[in-house]
Amino acid sequence: MKTAVPCYYHLDVEVGPERVGQVGRILAAYLRLWELETLVEPVCHGAGLLLGAVDEHAADKKLSIEMWWNGQHLITAVGDDSRELRPDPELRACLEQIAATSDGWGCCATATGGKVIWFSRRARAGERMPRVPNVPGPALRTGCRLPRTATVMTLPERTGPTLEQTG
Repeated sequence: MKTAVPCYYHLDVEVGPERVGQVGRILAAYLRLWELETLVEPVCHGAGLLLGAVDEHAADKKLSIEMWWNGQHLITAVGDDSRELRPDPELRACLEQIAATSDGWGCCATATGGKVIWFSRRARAGERMPRVPNVPGPALRTGCRLPRTATVMTLPERTGPTLEQTG
């Protein structure tokens, strides 16, 4: 049996209008490298929505983007330290689109007062995934006990004509 190769990517970027497309191309390149071509469009779309929201509404444009692949799910997270970006109608529309195009999503606060918004996509059955063979573990060898010597009954010798004698 083969198990999936876990993959991780981290990018720190100062977002601007020209950076949204550039970051999308970088993420797409890593997804293709990980042989996850079918996830390129939804992941880049979701990350682009979040980058665009940060670019339009946040004063601090520095953020971090991370992607984790565990063999079944790809999790993409965008984190910033901006306290200004709060759930306004435009951000809610962005989050609704992310919720509609992902298998799961969420938001959590950071220790610095910022936030991390993440979403996940599951690889569908039959998609090609980078795999590596499992290294076989040591086998337990159990010894079998030899049977005890059993007494074998011997048949008495036959006293009649044999095949050789009748022929």
